[in-house]
Parts: sequence; structure tokens; C-alpha cells
Amino acid sequence: MPLPDDQPHTRTRLPVGEQSSPYPTRRQPRPLRALLTVLLVVALLVVALVIANHDKPASSADGQHGPAPLPPATAATAPSGTQPVGTTSNGIGTGYPDTDQGAQSAAANYAVALGGADMFRPDGRRTVLAAIADPAVADALRARLDQAITPAVLSGYGLDAQGQAPKGLTFVSRAVPIGTRTDGYTADSTKALVWCAGLGGLAGTSSTKPVSASWYTLTLTLHWTGGDWKLTDYTRQDGPAPVPADQQAASADEITGAVQQFGGFRYAR
Repeated sequence: MPLPDDQPHTRTRLPVGEQSSPYPTRRQPRPLRALLTVLLVVALLVVALVIANHDKPASSADGQHGPAPLPPATAATAPSGTQPVGTTSNGIGTGYPDTDQGAQSAAANYAVALGGADMFRPDGRRTVLAAIADPAVADALRARLDQAITPAVLSGYGLDAQGQAPKGLTFVSRAVPIGTRTDGYTADSTKALVWCAGLGGLAGTSSTKPVSASWYTLTLTLHWTGGDWKLTDYTRQDGPAPVPADQQAASADEITGAVQQFGGFRYAR
């Protein structure tokens, strides 16, 4: 039975920590779940950093890069860093070292000389061969070339008997070495193969033999004599030729201007 209102009664106050709350108590976080969440965030940050730095070269504290990548397995014509020859004869590089690389450098330079317009003139052939040929066979090489480059051959290029182009036209003949290699190298002799791209024809608006490109491989027999590599014989073979690009041919005036404005190079590895 309830107590009358006028009767005293006792209230009991519980300690703060033991008082009941009118609101439901929140669930306390689980330590294991919180730890897993932190680890997941850290892992995602690590992955993001790895992806962001994937293409950056490794470097040390002093700013130096990490180990250089290995060179490709085939780099027959890669630059070596060796200084090219510093002497010339009739504008053609001479004084190559008695090494495999020296023989390849000589072959590349000689290919440029043999593929030039000077070879179509008798005086030009003498000048070129005097610079690159072994003196023991120079006369024989010159006689062979004189017999091969006949007036009929010159006429096929649109030149006269002395290798001169018609007035108003420019004769173009250039060889551009693409790569070299040696076959049977020794310190005294070797065969050097030079893969070349060539340009040949008459440049000018009235030309009926426009400048065209060709691909061929020269095989040069070289002999070490007089402190240099010298030519004793050479042969030419067509190709290998790549697929021609889908590119519009230049006009006659553009080709003429390019030939006159862009000089040729001497090559040395």
C-alpha cells in the first residue's frame, strides 16, 4: 500500500557511475576492428606511393642515380664515346685505329665517299681513291671503275661523258650509312659490311630523272697498311629495303634546296 503523502520517506542517491541513464548506452568500439581499419588505410597509402613512384629513377642521398640499365644484346653501331678521327685527306676522314671499331668507322666513311657524286667524274674518282684505297691496288681499282662507269651509264643518270649535269639541274648522289659490322676481323685485314640508304637523280623542275631513294649493302675489303685502314676491294648488293612510308614526295624545288642547304656527314663510331 502506498505511503501517505504526509509521511516522510528516504531517497537514496547512487554514485554518479552507478546512476541509470534515460538514454541507451552506446556500444563500445572493438579494439580488433579499429586495428584492422588502421592497417587497411596504411596499406592503401603504401600502394598509392608505389604506383606514383613507379616510373621515377632511383636515387641516393647524394643525388646520383641508381644502377644503369643493361645495354641491349645487339648494339653493333651504338656510339662508343671514342673521339672520331681528326685527320682528313681530300675531305675524307683518315687515321683510324687498328681495331674492329676503327675498321667499321673507316668502312662507314668510305661508303659515304664511294656513294658521292664525285665518283661519277674521272677526276673525282682519282681524288677519292687516292684518299681511301690501298696504294698497292689503287690503280687497278681506278681502272675497273673507269671501265664500269661508261658514257652509256652516265647517260642513264642524265649526265654527260664527264659526269656533269645539264644546265639548271643538280645531280644528287649520296650514301647514308645505317649500320656497320665486320666479318672475319683481324689486325691486318677484314671485311666490313655497311648497310646504306642512298639518294640518286637529277634535282630541278625540268628533270626527267627525279631524285629517288634506294637501299643497299656495301661489302668493303680493308687492309691495314701505312698506319691506317685502306680499301682493296668492294662489292654492292641491293637491300635490305624497308617498307616505304606513306609520305608525300617533295617537289623538285624542295629537293634542290635541301641538297644545296644540307651538307653531308663523315661517320665514325
